Amino acid sequence: MYQKILVPLDGSKLGETALPCIEELVSKLSPGSKVEVILLQVVSLLKHLFVAGEGLAEVPYTEQEMREIKKKAMDYLSKAGKGLKSKGAIVKTEVSTGDAADEINKYANEINADLVAMSTHGRSGLSRWAFGSVADKVLRGGSKPVLIVRTSCDEESR
Repeated sequence: MYQKILVPLDGSKLGETALPCIEELVSKLSPGSKVEVILLQVVSLLKHLFVAGEGLAEVPYTEQEMREIKKKAMDYLSKAGKGLKSKGAIVKTEVSTGDAADEINKYANEINADLVAMSTHGRSGLSRWAFGSVADKVLRGGSKPVLIVRTSCDEESR
């Protein structure tokens, strides 16, 4: 059923909330089938903000800085995928740059993912409007099935 699962991660413990669900799914599917899980991190901040006198200046990251950011992201994804590997999944990692929701949907289509699994803060009302919701944008803007795992209040305070 699910042979290719895309799991976007943002580098936070909160963002990893979907991983145990996917590990459980993989362990139930795995003996008879190979499940490929692709861990994706999207780097969306592509500029430094500098205070210059009383104003702010945006300066793009250099190529060297972007290589370092992507390397750190790949290292993080490799560590995050260890539990999935122990359950028998084939784990691949990918780092992309741009708008998180757009990149997630684009990549899900490129790899023909059977499922996108991600966590959400579960915000509503004014805070959802103010901060936006990547999960909501992926759910509404994509064409792939999406599993949303909501974090609990206890997890958000960590």
